[in-house]
Formats: sequence, structure tokens, C-alpha cells
Amino acid sequence: MTQRQMALVTGSTSGIGLGIALSLAEAGYCLILNGFGEPEVIDQAVADVAAISASPPLYVGTDLTQPQAIETALAEIIASEGPISVLVNNAGMQFTAPIDAFPIEKWDQIIALNLSAAFHTTRLCLPGMRAQNFGRIINIASVHGLIASVDKPAYVAAKHGLIGLTKATALETAENDITCNAICPGWTYTSLIQAQIEKRATELNLSVEDGGRALLTEKQPSKQFVTTDQLGALTRFLCTDAASQITGASLPVDGGWTAQ
Repeated sequence: MTQRQMALVTGSTSGIGLGIALSLAEAGYCLILNGFGEPEVIDQAVADVAAISASPPLYVGTDLTQPQAIETALAEIIASEGPISVLVNNAGMQFTAPIDAFPIEKWDQIIALNLSAAFHTTRLCLPGMRAQNFGRIINIASVHGLIASVDKPAYVAAKHGLIGLTKATALETAENDITCNAICPGWTYTSLIQAQIEKRATELNLSVEDGGRALLTEKQPSKQFVTTDQLGALTRFLCTDAASQITGASLPVDGGWTAQ
């Protein structure tokens, strides 16, 4: 990398987002982290990225469900640090319930964070990308952007919408050196999935190891979890010149889940 380039990764204080932030830091990008969590968790994420970064990462705790807060935060960042070269829209949340019992406030919150936030960050980062004729936008969707599951109406709707936004952005930026792609992970091993594994193990009276295997067997033919390192490496590749003609794509990383 010949010049200082900024990378913003939303939802990057843990899990997939942190894995991606670490991979981009290794590639030489200057990181802007965002996310909620306990102060010690955030401090550790910042320290982990700083340990492998050429420059200290920034942390912004902006609530991405609030469009005006996003606009204010990005205006300040761009004014002080310069344009965002890489935008990774990873922030998201989940809630499960049948459609006719789904709380309206949860629907609104999930759509705001999982879909609308990506629209706002994209629209605000694009002018700087156009001005420098370079940009990489990577939207972290899900297998649920390609298929559906019961009791996840808001999540499935938001992730399908995110893939639509990815395609529209790719078409609007096709004549620039700006790409927009979606990564669609299957079951990925993070602290959040660990809780689901333990719940499954308790329900089926299994060991934690067998609970994980049972979870995978339902959906993921490889019977292996995706890792945050793998998702970080793919994101990093999508930022390279070698990936400059990959745009508007939805890339499953799911051990064969969506091949069934």
C-alpha cells in the first residue's frame, strides 16, 4: 500500500467484525472501529488491532440505528482523517419469533441496523471514494440473504435487502475503481454461536462438542464452522487489484449450506 488508506468496519469490537478489522490492519489499512459492548471488551479490541497496526485505530461508538448520528460521525472522521477507502458494513443484530408474534420495535431496530445503516454509511463514504477513484465496499450479509429460515422474518428481510443494495451500488460505481460485494457466511464460530451451541447441547442432553456438531449437521454439509480468519482473508482479497472486476457479487462462505 503506497499511501495511508482508511478502513471503517462497523460492528468490529468482537466476532466477525473484529476478525475482519485485524485482517485489514495486517494489510496496512488504518482502522476505524465501531460497536457496542462492555468497556473492557472494546478496550481489548482496540488493543488487539493496535498491536498489528502501523497507526493506532480510532474507535467510534456511534449508534448506527440513528441516521443523524451516522452522518455526524462520518463527517467528523472524514474531515479529520480523509476519505474512507474501505467500508465494511458488518453491524447487525438478531431476534427470533414468528411473524405474527414479532415485536414491531424489534422489526424496526433490525431493519435500521442490518440494512438502513449500510445505506447511510455507503451514501456518505461514496463521494470520497469517487474523488480518489478508489473504494471497496463489503457488506456482510448472511446465508439468510440468499435463503430463509423460520422465525427470522426481520433478519432475512434485512439481509436480502442488503444484497439488493450491494447490487445497486455495484452498478452505480461500475465505471470507477469502486467495487461493492456481499459476503454471505454460514455458521461462523464466535462467542455468539457458542451460546447457541450450549443451548442445543442442553436441549439434546449432549456434550458441548456434540451440541456444536448437531447444530452444524442441520444446515452446513462441511460440518465445520466458518472462521473469522477466513472471512477476514476474503474481505482482504476483495480489497486488492486482483478483485477489481468482482463487483455486485454475493459470495457464500457456508460449507455448502446454500448448495443444497
